[in-house]
Amino acid sequence: MQIPEGLIAVVKQDCPTCVLVNPVLKSIENSGAALTVYVQDQPDFPSTRQAIDDRSLEASYRLHIETVPTLIKIEGGREAARVVGWERDEWRALTGMANLGESLPQYRPGCGSLAVQPGIAERLALRYGDFRISSRELAVPELSDSIEYCFERGWSDGLPVVPPTAERIYRMLKATARAPHEVLGRMPPLLTDCTVEKVAINAVLAGCKPEYFPAVLAAVEAALDPAFCLHGLLATTWFSGPMIVVNGPVRKALGMNWAGNVLGQGNRANATIGRALQLAVRNIGGGKPQETDMSTFGHPGKLGFCFAEDEDTPWTTLAQDRGLSRAQSAVTVFSADGPLGCADQKSRTPEALVYSLAGSLRGLNHIDMINGADAVVVIGPEHGRVFDQAGWSKADATAALHAATRIKGVDLGMGTARGASGQPGDGLSAKFRDGGLTLVRAGGPAGMFSAIIPGWLVKGELGTDPVTREIRA
Repeated sequence: MQIPEGLIAVVKQDCPTCVLVNPVLKSIENSGAALTVYVQDQPDFPSTRQAIDDRSLEASYRLHIETVPTLIKIEGGREAARVVGWERDEWRALTGMANLGESLPQYRPGCGSLAVQPGIAERLALRYGDFRISSRELAVPELSDSIEYCFERGWSDGLPVVPPTAERIYRMLKATARAPHEVLGRMPPLLTDCTVEKVAINAVLAGCKPEYFPAVLAAVEAALDPAFCLHGLLATTWFSGPMIVVNGPVRKALGMNWAGNVLGQGNRANATIGRALQLAVRNIGGGKPQETDMSTFGHPGKLGFCFAEDEDTPWTTLAQDRGLSRAQSAVTVFSADGPLGCADQKSRTPEALVYSLAGSLRGLNHIDMINGADAVVVIGPEHGRVFDQAGWSKADATAALHAATRIKGVDLGMGTARGASGQPGDGLSAKFRDGGLTLVRAGGPAGMFSAIIPGWLVKGELGTDPVTREIRA
């Protein structure tokens, strides 16, 4: 589109201020000045001879019109000046007409441009801008329901998804500075190139807001790290799936939950960030149940398992333990089964509470199995207060739990003996490998409860390890 020289006015009839300046535009035209008027809604509205139909909004998009009326001066193909709304002195200065709009009020604000209305701005950017979505667009058959169409295409996890329109994908991609074609890694089990754009499509399907997208990208990158062994996690017949723990300022920025019902439903950010990762595994990598996802039972968290840590405690945060600062936002992915509750309403000393938690931990997977899996222990606020009041650090509590979970266990062929050898003379072995217990703080303020979340079986160097990634724009 060629931008004309001289004066350009952009108006719409459905704007009282545009109606107000209509005689002014006629006066500018009658003065002999080069004037082009673009009309967003009714081409026959202005009384000028040079009114151009801009119902396509191409001119409004290319001229970056956010408010009408807008008056622009173009000199040498470049914008020299602009006035938004009606401001008599500014219009006079821009046009050089000293008596312009003498009978009009000094000032009137304009109205919102049609080009910036929700949904319209994205459509215009896709149509006229440089941004392109490379994924193939599928047309939903006439009279078909778009949500049902997504079910029919196999894109759903069993619940309704948000149809990934081009405009929704565009909004998601605009939430990151990363290029849509950037490859994050190869998504198992099909080892498909996992691009930022493909992740954006699945974030739309999951119901994410665009501001969640950087956290989703970090979670996908973490899951694709070879140390996490996502392929093995999919192929195993065990219960586990990916779980995300979020740290840092992004928790509050996204309105995440780390308090009541923290592992349950009800928070959009928690639910959809976790779901986006699971849908990406399904739709990009082909990880579908009873096909390449071989879990015998699974668990409800495989729809999406994500929560934030409570960082208002004396303990170091999970992200700090993994080398980041409190000022940095991060995700950590774990392999995770469903949570098991541990209730202890009576203990008022750390030692007594460790006894209770250790009793629950010793039975994970099998009462006689050592080194079978890692576990995340989510310490509830009331249990956490017991440790805090006694001055116990997270390291103190973790060490005590490792000591209290030593058992007369054996490797039943499901793991290796790394980090699980007994101390000389006591006949006991460590239930968990070194680093196999992770403590985080979260949960509601009432109830002396904690949650234990076991994970996938440890299998030597092919096992699953937690992976942390910083969230970046």
